[in-house]
Amino acid sequence: MPRIYANGLDIHYERTGEGPRLLFISGTGGDLRVRPNMLDGPFAKTFDLVAYDQRGLGQSGKPDKPYSMADYADDAAGLMDALGWDDALVVGVSFGGMVAQNLVVRHPSRVRRLVLACTSAGGLGGASYPFHNIDHLKGEARARHLLPINDIRLDEAWAKAHPERYAEAIAQASHDPFAGEPGREMGARRQIEARAGHDVWSALPAVRVPVMIAAGRFDGIAPPQSQLNLALALRGSVLRFFEGGHMFMLQDRSSVPAMIAFLLDGADSAST
Repeated sequence: MPRIYANGLDIHYERTGEGPRLLFISGTGGDLRVRPNMLDGPFAKTFDLVAYDQRGLGQSGKPDKPYSMADYADDAAGLMDALGWDDALVVGVSFGGMVAQNLVVRHPSRVRRLVLACTSAGGLGGASYPFHNIDHLKGEARARHLLPINDIRLDEAWAKAHPERYAEAIAQASHDPFAGEPGREMGARRQIEARAGHDVWSALPAVRVPVMIAAGRFDGIAPPQSQLNLALALRGSVLRFFEGGHMFMLQDRSSVPAMIAFLLDGADSAST
C-alpha cells in the first residue's frame, strides 16, 4: 500500500500510467478503495497519474483537529515534493477543484495547467452547495435530498416517472461500504467544515497558468453562475459546459476527452 508522509500527514496514494505528470484531486468523501474510479479511466491511459486520499478520508491520516483549505493545498504540494515532482498538470473535481484553486494560489509554480471541474471560487464568486447545513441527514435521507440538487433534471416528477431508476440512484448514493471505520465520520465532518471556509475569489485574478473550467449544465451543487464567475476571475480561461449535472464526467462521454486535450496542450512542459 503506497503511503507518503508529507505535511505532517500519512497520505495514501496510487500511481499508474505513463506520460506527462498529472495530479488528480478528488471531491467530497473521495476514497480510492471505491472502484471504478479515475485510475481505471482515460486519464490513466494518457498520463503518469497520481491520485490520493485527502486528509480525513480513505486510507490517509485522520487527525482529529480542525482542517483548513490551506492544509489541503499544502498536502497536495507535500505529496508532489515526496514524489519528486517540481510541477504537474492538475485536475480538481468538486471539492478537489477547491483544493486545486488553493494549490495554485499558494504554490503557483507547482501547477502547469489546471482543470477545474464542477467547483466554485467561494466568497463573492459564489459557493457550492452548503453541505455543512445538512450534516444531520444520513443515508437514504441525505441521498433523497441531494439527488435533485446533483442534477436538477432529477426532480420529483422525474422520480415518479422513473421509479426503478430513482430507487437505484438512491441505493447507490446512500451505500457506504466503509461506514463505521474508526475516524471515518469525524474525518468526513472535518472536510465539510474546511469546505465551508473556502474562498479564493480575490486571489484568482493573479493566477497565470492555463485553466479549463468544466461544468454540467444541470448541476445544482456547483451551479452555472459559479462557473461563469470563475471564468471572469481567471483571465484567459476556457469554460465548457457539458450535458449532465454534478456527475457530468460520467454522464457526458465527451467531457473527459476534452479535458485530456486541454491538458495535452501543456504536456511537453510537464513530462517526466
